[in-house]
Amino acid sequence: MKATVISLCFLCTSLVLSQTVQVPSPKQGRAGEILPTTRFRPRTEPYSPTAAEKQHIQTKMAALDAEISGLRARGVSDQILVDVEIFAEAARWILTFPEEFFRPESVASTLSVLEMGMDRATLLRKGESPWTSQKGRLIRGYRSVVDGSVQPYRLTVPEEYDGLRPLPLDVIEHGRYVTRYEVEFISAFAKRGPDRPHLPGTIQIELFGRGNNAFHWPGETDIFEGIAAVSKAYKVDKDRVALRGFSMGGAGVWHSALHFPGEWASVEAGAGDNESHRMRLVTDLAPHQQAMCRIFDNTYEWMLNAFNMPFIGYVGEIDGTFSKHVAARQQLMREGFHLEGESFTTGLRVKEVPSIVFLVAPNTPHATDPEFRKRMDAMHLENLKRGRVSPDHLRFLTYTTRYNRSHWATLDGLEKHYERAEIEAKRLGNRSRYEIKTKNLNRLTLRETERAATVVIDGQQMTVTGAPELVFAKSAGKWQPTTRIEPAGLRKRHRLQGPIDDAFLEPFLIVKPTGVPWNAAAHEQALAILARFDRQYQLAYRGHLRVKDDKDVTAADLENYHIVLFGDPGSNRMMEKVAGKLPFTWGRETVTMGGQRFAAGEVLPAMIYPNPLSPKRYVVLNSGLTALWEDWAGDFPTPQYGDYAILRVGAKELPDVAMAGLFNESWRFGSESEAK
Repeated sequence: MKATVISLCFLCTSLVLSQTVQVPSPKQGRAGEILPTTRFRPRTEPYSPTAAEKQHIQTKMAALDAEISGLRARGVSDQILVDVEIFAEAARWILTFPEEFFRPESVASTLSVLEMGMDRATLLRKGESPWTSQKGRLIRGYRSVVDGSVQPYRLTVPEEYDGLRPLPLDVIEHGRYVTRYEVEFISAFAKRGPDRPHLPGTIQIELFGRGNNAFHWPGETDIFEGIAAVSKAYKVDKDRVALRGFSMGGAGVWHSALHFPGEWASVEAGAGDNESHRMRLVTDLAPHQQAMCRIFDNTYEWMLNAFNMPFIGYVGEIDGTFSKHVAARQQLMREGFHLEGESFTTGLRVKEVPSIVFLVAPNTPHATDPEFRKRMDAMHLENLKRGRVSPDHLRFLTYTTRYNRSHWATLDGLEKHYERAEIEAKRLGNRSRYEIKTKNLNRLTLRETERAATVVIDGQQMTVTGAPELVFAKSAGKWQPTTRIEPAGLRKRHRLQGPIDDAFLEPFLIVKPTGVPWNAAAHEQALAILARFDRQYQLAYRGHLRVKDDKDVTAADLENYHIVLFGDPGSNRMMEKVAGKLPFTWGRETVTMGGQRFAAGEVLPAMIYPNPLSPKRYVVLNSGLTALWEDWAGDFPTPQYGDYAILRVGAKELPDVAMAGLFNESWRFGSESEAK
């Protein structure tokens, strides 16, 4: 095959042989822990089912699978069929990971889950689905667009729900339970109830979150796919949505509330981590790794985003996460706010924004004090009664266009990613005048602007014609009205800003090579990375990778998925098709990236880039999620590579990194992003 060369942005320099990028060390666990194993599994020995017990489960699972196939052939809608399929998948997962038979009773629980599925399948054969109108506690599911997996969720429907009047939605992010996977999640609900007490008058969804991943990456997507599934099946008041969680769930709430501040009518972050260990040594990290720590390692630094939502921070006085609770308060003080009140009694409230309150339960460890629980529930009900309010005074910050929207403002373009960008906007004169201050922005969208006549941005006054949406762009320091039409050329923007890990928040397709590789060792390294990603993804995110051979990829696949290519331009024909359109050179003998040359047989390029064959999607080369495996089970699975990396070929399944970094805002190498 003719050697394919990918275009180069910079002149070549001497061949690089020895450079290695250091990665931050994972957080050390408690005494006796082997991370991440003991974050996914209890320390006790699991039960080993007998051959007869396994056979019993397999027989029942096969029968349920056959029923599901028959119902699908009869045209039963997937929206209903997933409510059966979740039970078969729960059994399949526990057989895939038999160490999840945590106790002898796990066998009976698995059989019980299969019986629940069979009961529903029997009803569907009769054309009945009574659980769709059931009140009280029940289990339902949805099919994820990310990987096609079915994911369960716990649901509580109040007796007063009549299908006519929309009710508030109470969204629960669960804590870390190392024995709560699909079978336990389903079977324990009827007896033990939800992770947080049900708020009267609400529909409550407790998210599975794909296991114990602190609601990151596909776990983050689970939050919004779960909300969408419930909102499709029931009448939900989208302006009355509460978000609550404790411990790992609290860590999840810290980041999902502060990244998406315009979505919630009431928020409760119970304990939970909002600052990773990396923040204490961040200046010692490589520049691109410092940038990666501004996605969620520094969640406390996003506290300004609580300005426009009722926010409750709760922790026990002797809880190990107390210092993280304090970090959020201190950040607000650095922002210029003042606290008043008393933590143990009235709560500390932000004087300028009294809807932000911090509560501390006296002499309480990692638990929710019952009296504080009552107080917080009353606050939530009051917040839900009021509902989400579109604010006339809006404050919002971000470090990435992945998280770029609050209420009626969207930060569409950053001057530099991973540096603080923010907006303070006021609506005056019955929404006819907008006064806005920005930092690190060059593109901005405003909504609810039908009555707008004057917009002032950074002191520049513009006369506008009111419309549902107004767009502004800054060039050479001057703001001007513009249109939604994207400017020519590549730029980092929402859902196309990187890093590599960003591709796995949305539908993605793994593309395997079928051709002859240029370098056998590099090819084997690529396949080892894929095998490792597949194995770890199953455990951490409870799904299977969507995979196709390169020869089978269609135009529809390019339209619908981020494509993740493994191999080299010789072995993977999809890599060959994007040749000449990515900002580095990959030849048979050398790989040249960012002005540095490497022996092609000794390295493997990894990268994320807007797909030249489908510009609204990514192409990813030779990488899955890049967080250290030790961090997948923690609260901060932080990306390691940024937008690109050169990986050293060798015997390691997780190869050493010779070079890594970030592209600039135009998706090119440049002064903003020199490889380090």
